[in-house]
Amino acid sequence: MPPRKDADPSASVPCFYGAEMRYLREQAGLTLEQLVEGSYRGIPLLSRIERGECGMPMDLAIHIDKKLNTNGFFERRCEAVAKARRAGHAEYFADALEMEQRAETIDEWAPMLVPGLLQTPAYTRAVVRAVMPRASGEEVEEKVAARMSRAAIFEAEVPPKLWAILDESLIRRPALPDEQMAELLEHIAKVIRTTHAIFQLLPESGGLHPLMTGEIRVMTFADAPPVVYVESLHSGQLIDYPPLVKQYRESYDLLRAAALSPAASLSMIETAAGDFRNGKHSALLE
Repeated sequence: MPPRKDADPSASVPCFYGAEMRYLREQAGLTLEQLVEGSYRGIPLLSRIERGECGMPMDLAIHIDKKLNTNGFFERRCEAVAKARRAGHAEYFADALEMEQRAETIDEWAPMLVPGLLQTPAYTRAVVRAVMPRASGEEVEEKVAARMSRAAIFEAEVPPKLWAILDESLIRRPALPDEQMAELLEHIAKVIRTTHAIFQLLPESGGLHPLMTGEIRVMTFADAPPVVYVESLHSGQLIDYPPLVKQYRESYDLLRAAALSPAASLSMIETAAGDFRNGKHSALLE
């Protein structure tokens, strides 16, 4: 049996709270199973928190405070940590953001929007404006800066291996003026080439497929179980329940099989970029 991995409380904020939770749990004589009982979370998530591998969601912090009689300690610290790390990001994305930075592989399916890791400032700005029409200029630029900062994960010593599948309509729909659309598509192609990511387009003629209900991302880690992140308009959810994660991964594999080859997909996006650059987007919509 491998030795237990204890978090170093001085290594990071998640490590500090993970080590503290483990100490208090063991002082109370509770197992992980006993601690998680009555919550909506699973044992794998608690185990990752204790190892300092991810932050603690608010609902779990409240549950743990009650179980361990810690007088709101984890609830108060959870909110403070979340605010500090999600500047410019939606609250529900905070834990997924933290996991993204440690992921070994990231598999994205994007049916409606270009994934954040592949966006340009102009595209992010347009998306934020569409979703938050009453936001101030400062709020918009804060979100743009936060979105752009995520791409720093590709500069890590061992960057995550990205696999992105986009619906073909995303390279056809003129979400921006022609020149900015060309810049977006050229940027995607550049990221794919420089990071050696795998990129596929799901053809519009492909018909029905297993992931029609929304975007997902599957993240795997060197020393932790995989998780799935699903997102809708104003909410997102991390899924760590193994049988459900397995189903999502199988659906993603089926989507890979239905998509165009990486070479054909990259060629299409570069052709579309040239068409937008030359003002031929009307032909793309036919």
